[in-house]
Amino acid sequence: MVASGEGWLVGDYVGSGPPTYDAEPTALPLADPDELDDLVADTVLDGARYGTSTIRAASVRGDSARFRGEPRRDSLLTARFGVGEQALVLVAMATGARATPGAHRAAAEACDWIARAVGRSHARLSEDIRAARRGDLKSGLHRLTDRSLGKLRASAAEQGIDPEEYSAGLRCLLLPAHPECRTRVFFGVGPGGLFRLRDGEWQDIEPAVGDLSGEAVVGFGSQPAETPQGDRLTMDLGIPTPPSPYEPAPEPPREPFRFRASVARPGDALLMCTGGLAEPLRGEPELSAHLAGRWSGTTPPGLAAFLADTQVRVKGYADDRTAAAVWEA
Repeated sequence: MVASGEGWLVGDYVGSGPPTYDAEPTALPLADPDELDDLVADTVLDGARYGTSTIRAASVRGDSARFRGEPRRDSLLTARFGVGEQALVLVAMATGARATPGAHRAAAEACDWIARAVGRSHARLSEDIRAARRGDLKSGLHRLTDRSLGKLRASAAEQGIDPEEYSAGLRCLLLPAHPECRTRVFFGVGPGGLFRLRDGEWQDIEPAVGDLSGEAVVGFGSQPAETPQGDRLTMDLGIPTPPSPYEPAPEPPREPFRFRASVARPGDALLMCTGGLAEPLRGEPELSAHLAGRWSGTTPPGLAAFLADTQVRVKGYADDRTAAAVWEA
């Protein structure tokens, strides 16, 4: 038993007792020799440093999926669009529907489509983030999310699959590379968590549905648009408003859209995660205390340390875990 922040880490877990499953992978998912591109690695790990931010991201197959030989339903994508101070970093994560055979494919497609949309429009998105155009950002990212998840439903129809079975929750962070811009933009659909570690204490900042929450966004450069609720961003993206009568409007996602744009302070750590980590963070005080102790230092953890931290287990929580954390210098 070792001290861990304000809690205690017993072996590789916290809480009242050991988890049901083994700590290490047991069975590999079944492979089709003609569909080897469909295989999903047990664990994905990534990281970077831009401007004042250090990024760590990991996606790990849950204990129950490891035991049963099921693929990881979570998908993680990290990408940089643009160069120099104008670059924009996207972290996207998605979770496929539970107990469906194509869940891992749906999650990967959701991440791929939102990344394509953001990448094609990164210059304008970066400009709107730096200029604090919150209305433009919220409406534009809402439409991009709707359209991406609409493509997922269209893909289900092409495959002859029930759209309810070929669906995914999607959560994203946009991080400008410019060192003078500390605005962090979260958006997405579906369950999960958004937390901020400030002065050693966790704050649950998951935005309420339809809320433009968060601290005031302080931008720099050009002034905000004359109409804060304007939709110039989406028009620039080529998404017709209203939709063309010759092309049906994309069906809105069944889950409500969530958005938050706020300014980070030096020393903050921002954590976005899927339900597999958000639920034990909210439900097990020893896990939140352990991670607060590990992540409150002046130096962000390395990749291996971050992976080990996100894998600390809690009895009763055995789903995939995907997490992205951003430390502010």
